[in-house]
Amino acid sequence: MKVLIVGANGQIGRHLVQLLSESQEHTPKAMIRLEEQISYFNSLGVESVLTSLEGSADEIADAMEGCDAVVFTAGSGGATGADKTLLIDLDGAAKTIKAAEQTGTERFLMVSAIHADRREMWGEDIAPYYVAKHHADNILRASGLVYTIVRPGLLTNDPGTGRIRATENLDSGPIPREDVAQVLLHCLDNEHVFNKTFEIISGDDEIEEALDRL
Repeated sequence: MKVLIVGANGQIGRHLVQLLSESQEHTPKAMIRLEEQISYFNSLGVESVLTSLEGSADEIADAMEGCDAVVFTAGSGGATGADKTLLIDLDGAAKTIKAAEQTGTERFLMVSAIHADRREMWGEDIAPYYVAKHHADNILRASGLVYTIVRPGLLTNDPGTGRIRATENLDSGPIPREDVAQVLLHCLDNEHVFNKTFEIISGDDEIEEALDRL
């Protein structure tokens, strides 16, 4: 399976590209927005394409051509304002979904955020981020694509453990970005998570076991 990683230069994106490049079943294609990012992916022997989420859906579709699946790991980042959050996390996601529909790329994985459907959990400072994630997720669920929406808890740079807790609704908790990438890898062709939305934090279950119970 050839997989387009949107936001490939982000921390989760880089972990996922590495995992896919080492996989026998999948081939990554990195969608990036800056020319200086190309050398990193060249060093891995990974194909990359320069495309901005602030461009058109047609441009994203061109980047997606020939892919069997797309994983949306992009985010505007904590240092940007609400305007960029809406442009990247909401509109960028919506255009990527439209591009998948245009190209017939039916498998779509979305990295969302824990509690994205629970407005009572949204703090005032981070509300625009949750608004973007909430509505992007709803657009994907209504699209007709074969989706999986993964909602991680507090992201850390700790080493991955390969063990998680996964269910529809969780209390807050941390999870290493490395484990989120492992979850995405396991989700690509696991029919147990087709057309499902779930939350993940660190836990006691092996990733594949946790996903198979959803």
